[in-house]
Amino acid sequence: MSLLCDGLSDGRRALLKKLLLGPVAGSPMLASLVAASAQAASVADDYKALVCVFLHGGNDSFNTVLGTSESDWRAYTAVRNQLPAPLALSNVLPLQRGDASQPSLALHPMLSALLPLYNTQKRLAIVANVGPLIGPLSKANYVSGAAARPRKLFSHNDQQSTWQAMAPEGATQGWGGRMMDSLMAGQDKSLFTAITVSGNSLWLSGRDVRAYQVASGGPVRMGAAQGMDTLSQALQEVVASSHGHHQMAMDLADVNQRSLLAERQLHAALPADQVSPFGPDDRLLTIQQGGVNMVNPLAKAFQTAGRIIASHRTLGLRRQILFVSLGGFDTHSGQSAQHARLMTQLGHGLAYFDGLMQSLGLGDKVTTFTASDFGRSFTSNGDGTDHGWGAHHFIMGGAVQGGRVFGTWPQLSIKNTRNNDFDGSDDQLTNGVLLPSTSVEQYGAALGSWLGVSSSGLADVFANLPRFDRSPFVAGGGAGSGLWRA
Repeated sequence: MSLLCDGLSDGRRALLKKLLLGPVAGSPMLASLVAASAQAASVADDYKALVCVFLHGGNDSFNTVLGTSESDWRAYTAVRNQLPAPLALSNVLPLQRGDASQPSLALHPMLSALLPLYNTQKRLAIVANVGPLIGPLSKANYVSGAAARPRKLFSHNDQQSTWQAMAPEGATQGWGGRMMDSLMAGQDKSLFTAITVSGNSLWLSGRDVRAYQVASGGPVRMGAAQGMDTLSQALQEVVASSHGHHQMAMDLADVNQRSLLAERQLHAALPADQVSPFGPDDRLLTIQQGGVNMVNPLAKAFQTAGRIIASHRTLGLRRQILFVSLGGFDTHSGQSAQHARLMTQLGHGLAYFDGLMQSLGLGDKVTTFTASDFGRSFTSNGDGTDHGWGAHHFIMGGAVQGGRVFGTWPQLSIKNTRNNDFDGSDDQLTNGVLLPSTSVEQYGAALGSWLGVSSSGLADVFANLPRFDRSPFVAGGGAGSGLWRA
């Protein structure tokens, strides 16, 4: 401990000792630090949070949001032949049409929890056919190679990176973190500005902003369990000391020191997980196929995200971005059962989180959106689907003009049996893969503009943005004019 405190003033040394070695909860010094953070930022009514829900593996959006017009359904039933049976028109969940220009759509039968959010509460919207693009791209130019296309399409690692950072694997800065760099320029960077509840997240990393990782149950504690104070003190002395003057050892001790302080600050700020509106745990249960009740991992992650958002005033935060994820979407086989299970978890998790935000009085301060590696192929091997490109996504929250579809709904056709191409549609490529009509950069810029990122900030984050039309997503003339409520 003496090595850790070398070079500090007496006051700072005493503060550090009390934070590191004092009790986790109820420490007067810790309370003073938290209160000082809160006093330093005017948080009261100017808080917003953006939550990314990443569906790892590539979600089959053809089976998530289904076109139910006569032509769309004819193409769907002709092409999809998955066992034990494709979805039937009689069991999908119809969505109300916002106006005559909106397509006729339905949700997967296991997304029933989302139906009222779209149809009646108008807190859920759909953005059609989103994917990475360098510029607007026609099918003819894609086939001929006359226009640039994103690199390394259809590759999991590369497309996860492209969705989160606008570049294939190897990128180090995500567009979420870079937007926060812009918003926080010249201000202190809080450790809790960008938080992941689901492991590493490239999307959260900026030039200055860095992701703070928590477990699904909350902040990760360094040292012994609570109540083992003597052992905990000894362990903390070890990890927070460099035991020498080598630069790497001192850097590691510095990281550990910050981690200890951050865990204590966040732990003290978080509301309990078993009290309303966060718990009890039966709110996190979802009925799986076979009638077995299990905790929904997405709802559990959302519970922790919600507790962190609820502590924003204590932590002195005005803007946050958070990352949660759900895996298992690479459905090359067994898709009917697997995708139904995932849709149950997705629908239940999103509805739980939206209800939680409304209970906290933050229903219009938090916007949640989905992302994924890519969509899937329209064609099926009878049991599953292959990697795709464009896909439909959800945006949820009180600031969203829900009950509407934004972007261009694709035209579906039946494949040419000679070459597996979809000649009857300008929106489908080989295997019926969707050619995106809305770019990830349009999607991200719409979210960033709501968060408060300036036009110049968005241009810095999204280099290709000037090539795309942003008007469908930006409110300019009151209600009904864009994605966001006036």
